[in-house]
Amino acid sequence: MTIPFIDLKTQYRALETQIQARINRVFEHGQYIMGPEVRELEQKLEEFTAAKHCITVASGTEALLISLMALNIQPGDEIITTPFTFVATAEVIVLLGAIPVFVDIEADTCNINASLIEARITAKTKAIMPVSLYGQPADMDEINLIAEKYQLPVIEDAAQSFGATYKGRKSGNLSTIGCTSFFPSKPLGCYGDGGAIFTNDDALAQAMREIRVHGQSKRYVHTRIGVGGRMDTLQCAIVLAKLERFDWEIEQRQLIGQRYNALLSDKVRLVTQRPDRTSVYAQYTVFTDAREQLQATLNEQGIPTAVHYPIPLNEQPAYKNLCSQEPTPVANKVAQQVMSLPMSPDLDGNAQNTIAEALSKALTV
Repeated sequence: MTIPFIDLKTQYRALETQIQARINRVFEHGQYIMGPEVRELEQKLEEFTAAKHCITVASGTEALLISLMALNIQPGDEIITTPFTFVATAEVIVLLGAIPVFVDIEADTCNINASLIEARITAKTKAIMPVSLYGQPADMDEINLIAEKYQLPVIEDAAQSFGATYKGRKSGNLSTIGCTSFFPSKPLGCYGDGGAIFTNDDALAQAMREIRVHGQSKRYVHTRIGVGGRMDTLQCAIVLAKLERFDWEIEQRQLIGQRYNALLSDKVRLVTQRPDRTSVYAQYTVFTDAREQLQATLNEQGIPTAVHYPIPLNEQPAYKNLCSQEPTPVANKVAQQVMSLPMSPDLDGNAQNTIAEALSKALTV
């Protein structure tokens, strides 16, 4: 038996009728760019997160880029973020000529260590960009308090945590700006690229709406520097169909994550889940000092694994000389230990038992 790492086929079978109906509606009206489904999705996501504004965009990367552009980030500005994340987080900073300032992470959650942020703030600091990793929000209240003290905006990179909560509030609506991705493997995904930005600030929302359509305030009137950053209508239609099942999927992800915890807690070290927040388990990740051997053994038994992420961003060739040089020993160590197991809302109990048994045997060899 081969267990899929992310089971999108079972999800599609459950939603096939709704997805096809939504797609066919787009084919019928023919508005493939900025069609009615775009605003419909934004309104539904505003309701879901309780954010005042949702702006759909072409990808999670575009969401981060447009957010920084709306904040008027300039060359030489410093943005505080984590080195233990997907490259897009730092990529957008560097694309604008700004400097990523990497702050080390917590060893148990893998999220940015909020207690280390204030020491890295300088006169050049223009924003803080925490990442809510593996499905669990970072320490957003602590980060927001530091930001308020220094009058800095906070951009939550919530690409992996959309649907999770922090002290009862939805990830994506925890700071000045929240960004998410609808990449197919994300908790709420489309069938291509897509993303969204959330804010309660009217001026920022207006700026971001204009930036995503080449800086237009109205047709052929360009009041800002912009990008072609729209999410297409077909992808919005797919997310609208998937949104009907999303609350159930969040519940299933949490149940499956808790079951993994129960099965594996005496076998490997787990990512810690803080009691004041929930996780949507975008990845189910464990720590091991024998990762390569473990991956090879599990792969032989049809159990796929992945590593998110093997090299911190401040050690990546393209970024090593473009960022601050402060060491991040925890991120460096964790990058050698993390391993993600199959995780989907449709992962059944038998498959979980198989994974746990195989992992247990592999660890005793």
